[in-house]
Amino acid sequence: MLMTADNLSPLNVPHAFFLRGQENGATEGIYRGLNCGFGSDDDAETVKANRAAAMAALGFSGDALETLHQVHSARVVRVTEPGEAAGRRADALVTASPGVVLGILTADCAPILFYDPDAKVAGAAHAGWRGARFGVAEATVRAMLDLGAARSRISAAIGPAIGPASYEVGPEFASHFLNQNAANARFFRRPAGVGRAFFDLGGYLVSQLSAMGLANAVNLAADTVTDAERFFSYRRSVLRKEPDYGRMLSAIAVAD
Repeated sequence: MLMTADNLSPLNVPHAFFLRGQENGATEGIYRGLNCGFGSDDDAETVKANRAAAMAALGFSGDALETLHQVHSARVVRVTEPGEAAGRRADALVTASPGVVLGILTADCAPILFYDPDAKVAGAAHAGWRGARFGVAEATVRAMLDLGAARSRISAAIGPAIGPASYEVGPEFASHFLNQNAANARFFRRPAGVGRAFFDLGGYLVSQLSAMGLANAVNLAADTVTDAERFFSYRRSVLRKEPDYGRMLSAIAVAD
């Protein structure tokens, strides 16, 4: 089972937000489903098989997939052929090369997929709160422009991530955003009778993307924390005192 974006699908660009509940996922237990993260303690060969199954669903071989050592930064890696991104410490990838699949791994952080159909330039970004605040989305767009993309042609889609009803944060967290811009207060909600605020990561990212002059930007608004059947979630694993958690793959490639 996977999700696609309404603004990317009409562009005929291969892309998917793969879910935990992928039917051909090979993992069991707390990793049950399509765990695609080598950073988990799941069996590495099983993870490799899951990643290959995801690539097959997009019509690619397993070795076409490029992923990073994600570090919650705004660093972007340009990929021209398979194998270039392996081990690189960054949080976004861009390419104009057919045959390369850009992959982002998440379990509450937001995956963002980008595409310019005229220039045939793709991008993918991992946006946790740090990366979002540091500007990983804008950095990805700038890297796409270097490959010939234009802001007015780029469509962006935010995949499943922790939702605003699940992202409880402390006052020190909010200060990171309020010190950046007082207007960011609109992304924090404090329900009556609750001592802590809740952060809208998706709303913050949509605001950033909308300010960039892109063709369009959508948020799938699927909360990873509340739906254990479809999504892996770091926060849910902590609440349940589970020893580890799986990672979901979001991927995009240049259309032929």
